[in-house]
Formats: sequence, C-alpha cells, structure tokens
Amino acid sequence: MYRFEDALPRLPVPTLQETAARYLKSAHPLLSTTEYAATARAVEDFIKAGGVGEKLQERLVARRNDPQYRSWLHDWWTDAAYPTYREPIIPYVSYFYSHRDDRKRREPAKRAAAITTAALEFKNQIDTRTLEPEYMKKLPMAMDSYQWMFNACRRPAKPADYPVKFPADENKFILIIRKNQFFKLQLEIDGRRLKTSELQQQFERIYKTAKDAPPIGILSTENRDLWTDAREILLKAHPNNAKALAEIEAASFVVCLDEASPVTLTERAKHHLYGNGQNRWFDKPAQFIVNDNGTAGFNGEHSMMDGTSTHRLNDYVCDAIFNEKLDFSSQPVSPNLPEPAVIEFHLDQATQESIGLAQKHFDDLLGKHDLTVQAYQGYGKGLIKRFKFSPDAYVQMIIQVAYYKMFGNNQPTYESVMTRRFQQGRTEACRSVSDDSIAFCKAIFDPSSGSTDVIALFRNAVNAHVQCLYAAADGTGVDRHLFGLRKLLEADEEIPAIFSDPAYTYSSTWVLSTSQLSSEYLDGFGWSQVVDHGFGIAYMINENR
Repeated sequence: MYRFEDALPRLPVPTLQETAARYLKSAHPLLSTTEYAATARAVEDFIKAGGVGEKLQERLVARRNDPQYRSWLHDWWTDAAYPTYREPIIPYVSYFYSHRDDRKRREPAKRAAAITTAALEFKNQIDTRTLEPEYMKKLPMAMDSYQWMFNACRRPAKPADYPVKFPADENKFILIIRKNQFFKLQLEIDGRRLKTSELQQQFERIYKTAKDAPPIGILSTENRDLWTDAREILLKAHPNNAKALAEIEAASFVVCLDEASPVTLTERAKHHLYGNGQNRWFDKPAQFIVNDNGTAGFNGEHSMMDGTSTHRLNDYVCDAIFNEKLDFSSQPVSPNLPEPAVIEFHLDQATQESIGLAQKHFDDLLGKHDLTVQAYQGYGKGLIKRFKFSPDAYVQMIIQVAYYKMFGNNQPTYESVMTRRFQQGRTEACRSVSDDSIAFCKAIFDPSSGSTDVIALFRNAVNAHVQCLYAAADGTGVDRHLFGLRKLLEADEEIPAIFSDPAYTYSSTWVLSTSQLSSEYLDGFGWSQVVDHGFGIAYMINENR
C-alpha cells in the first residue's frame, strides 16, 4: 500500500511570477477597474526584485528542500483548516454519502451486517498494508491519510483539537449506537472474524435490547471550545467515563442504527449529514448509518482525511455488496457469541446541562440551513463527453450560470482539487470564476447574443476552467502558495500590501464552495457552505444522470 510513498515527488513551490500572474488573472473578473488597479500595484510591489516577496519565497523554498518535511504545506494546512477551526464540525466540516438502496437487504440488521462485513475487509487491507494504492492517470497517489480511517478519533482541545490513533490489533471491536446507547461489539471469536450471519445476530440483539439514553453524542456537534469544556465536565462526573470515552475513540468505526426512515433523496441527505444531532459520535472519521427502513449512508470527519479516501471505502463496500464479491451468505452462527457490551456513562447535573445546551445550539444552527438534492436524469457525462467537453468544467459553468441567474453577478468560487500525486498531498483550490466564465454568463442571458457566439464563449469558459484545474493538480495553484508565503512572515515584519489588500480576502471568501465525487453506487454526497451567505455545492456526474 505504501510502496510508492517515498518515490512520490514533493509538492512544488511555484515561482513568484507564476503565482502573481494566476492571482491577478483570477482576481480581475471579481474586481472593479479601480480595485483591480490597486491589487495589481500591491502584487507588483510584492514580487519586485529584492522585495519582501523574494525574501519569503526564499524561506519557502528552503522549507520545501528541508528533508524533515515531506511536504512544506501539510502540517500548516492540516492545522489551519481543521484542528484550530473552532466552529462546529456539523455542518461546517463533516460530510456525508447516501448509499443506493439494497433490494436484497431491506431489514436494517441484515444491511448493517453486510456493510460491516465489507468495511472490515477494506480495513483488513489497510491494517495489513495490502490495499492497492490509488492512481490518477496511471500515476500513484499518496496513501498516508488512510492511517486515520479506522481506530482513530478527533479529540477536542484548546487552542486546537488533535487526532488520536489506537493499535488495530488491540482494538478489534466496533461501536454501535442505538437510541443514543453505545455498544461495544467484538469482531472476533475463537481467533476468527465474525461471519455476516453472526454480525446480523449481534445487530438484532442490539435492536431488541437498546434502551433510550441521553444523547451524549450531541456534544460532538458543539463549538469546539464548548465541546472541550463539556468533555472535561463529563470526565469529572464519574471515574468510569474516561474508560467509556477511550472505548469510543479506539473503536474501529461506528455503525449508527437510527430510528428514522428517510425516503426522498433530500430527506436522506439531511439525515446522513446531521439528522437531529443524536445517535452519533461526529469526531469519529467513519460512521455508517443504517435506518429503520433499510436505507443507509455514511458520515465522515474531515480533519485528517479528504473525501477521496472515504469515497473509495464507500464504493468498495457498495460494490462488494451489490455484486456479491464477498461471502454474505447465511452460515451457522456460533453458540458462543458474547452479548454486545453496553458502554456505560454516568452523568451528573452539569453534564446533563451541557447536553441540553448542545442540543439547543444544534437546533438553532441547523434551523438556519437548507439542504436540497437535485437529481437531473436528462443526461450525464456520456453525452457531455460526446460534445468534447470536460464533464467537471461543464458542470462548473452550469453552477456559474445558476448563480448569475439568481443574483445578477458572480462571486468567488472554490473547487477542491486533489494534490495526492505529491507526498502527503491533500487539496488545492481551483478558482472557478474567470473573465471567460463571466463573458459566457452575460451572453447566455443577452437576447442579442447568437447561439454560435454563446457556444464559443461556453467552450472558452470550459477550457479556462480546465487550465485552472491542471495548475491546481500540479501543485501550482494560487491559494496554497500565498498561504505558505504569509505563514513565513515573522512577528516583527510588516504585512505586505498584497495581504492587506481587500481583494486578497475577498477573492478567497468562498461564496460557492464546490467539489465533485462521482459514483454509480451513491445517491448523493455533500457538506455545508463555508461562509453563511454562501452555498456548499457537492455534485456527482454519473454516466446518464
């Protein structure tokens, strides 16, 4: 699994001139003539020979060449984007997938058992390092983030959260949550892994025996500072609570058996992203959700892993189930199966008050959000490719047209682009708004525009976006480079005009935060907006939808 890690190239540092040109090009369509002139002056001053930009660039190149760093960006970015971010991870950080219906397994215990069997097989390949690396255009990608998928947890702390990881061979159990009650389900008996039929029996036992409990998991939806305080209150409430928390954090993954029966794609999306905030432990990186009507989904915590890794996990699970690639048959059940163990919490008045406050905060926050799934069946990437368009760039321009149609302008737009072909690679920003995209948006609503002109402008806009995608994937995007340069400013150094210029903040205020992950096994995925006056737009481009 890790055989290519050391051979992968290191994330490059673009030249000042490259980034300056791309930055100005991306800012131009968003600014007035006067604003752009001021931004251009700030950029020119920053990159001039012997200026502060050159000094910061030299420091960044030195960091890139320092053998102690596999990536000059990784530690900075992981820290800034996630552990130090204090807003609730639901809905601002975590994300969801909704699984296609499994017509063979409508009973929730049966579906939960099949999902668990497939997830455990995937986990085994990670634990034994036999999982085949991922490839992009035949080039291997970084796999180090997979270490955080199982037997791991995000832990709240001040001023920054941190991840905790536990030995897989010492923690061969999963966490089951039903009616807010936590169960520890051992995965082995007599030295072998439980069969699907045995897992199903264990889930059926939990369905029968679970009793309503206080929604302790709602605490993980809190502002991270408040959750840190609540965790300390929980630990002080009773000595046994430390053991209960340790078992939750060390569990391989979570299966949430929910008292819900979402039907429509939008109902499922809302339920799998946030639901009512209960029957979850949102700090766990991998939570499978199985509902009373047999529908299923997944909730992922984002801090140490991007969506591409858990997308592969969910695709693997669904592919194994729908195509019967593993043994899910009804086999004899061992008579020695131990009862799933209840993980006990002891709550005092202060902890109960923390839970009540967390529920109020959750209800208030999510009450201000809207989430909708649009499922268009007219065509998909098959037809788009026949017209020789990049499907991703095509849909990005649809998003731009939709925003322009609603608001009469275009706003800064982020598309997440993988940089995993580099060591410890995560993501870079592709800035979707360009002079070409705005020309297209204006033309399509201009009655005087001829269709030939509109099509030509559309092609220009798509091609401009493809170039932005390529630059980002090659590690030569704008945003991470500027972020790195600014990180190297010392405390006593004056902030250069490029960073105090309003355009710097505005052009990276992602009113539209977008990303694509496509799968024939999923009926949706997504997350929330990143600024509250904006939109989070997750999209899937399947063959015919």
